[in-house]
Amino acid sequence: MKILQCLSGLLTGMAGSLLFMFIVLVVSGQLVDKNKLYDKDSKFYRFLLYYSTVILYVAARVKVEVRGEELIPKEGQFLLVTNHRSNFDPISCWMALRHRTNLVYISKPENFKIPFFGRIIRRCCFMPIDRQNPRNAKPTIDRAAEFIKSGKFSVGVYPEGTRSRTCKLLPFHSMVFRIAKQANVPILAAVLEDTEKVHKNFPLKGTHIKLTYIDLIPAEEVQAMKTNEISARVREKMLKALNETDSFDKNSAA
Repeated sequence: MKILQCLSGLLTGMAGSLLFMFIVLVVSGQLVDKNKLYDKDSKFYRFLLYYSTVILYVAARVKVEVRGEELIPKEGQFLLVTNHRSNFDPISCWMALRHRTNLVYISKPENFKIPFFGRIIRRCCFMPIDRQNPRNAKPTIDRAAEFIKSGKFSVGVYPEGTRSRTCKLLPFHSMVFRIAKQANVPILAAVLEDTEKVHKNFPLKGTHIKLTYIDLIPAEEVQAMKTNEISARVREKMLKALNETDSFDKNSAA
């Protein structure tokens, strides 16, 4: 009987926390200008971002196993480069790195239209990018580099440019590596596994996500390499870590 009472209390408390967070997100989101690009981080909205996603992962029974943490730069900002399988990729990364750096992501415009949450990430200085027109994307690349140089943020990008529906690594767009060259910072490469299973498993099963840091390219090496060389190195490391063969023509990477 006591076990049932404890379980009931736990579920009630969790439901109350989710309801409270939902109300706070709704009210706080309405205070964000949906047409503005923000330059300064907000401690309050950053707290909302972290706290709400921690609650989400606890409720969905998602665990993130992190490997290779010794590769994370001990100080300064960096460019984080990972593969892209689901909307849970950035969440897993900013949760894993939240005690080391505040991450901002370059993201597709549709993500900023997600009710309430889209405004929260906008206020945390996330940046939309035009994926169809490289010329229009350049200002976002420049903006990301300036963010890193300011010392306020590290930036997360997906060289694939979009989610891989098959979970196989897609061709890379080398332009994103210009951010690290312009900002003169290291590149931290990582791979994510099983993030695509979260929405399939919920609510019946939990999900075990693996985040593995696989390479750190120092700033000096970044400056000495061309973007296509950096792209080839990171891609090769990712393929090896994911135990994949490159089924795509490497020359198709932009």
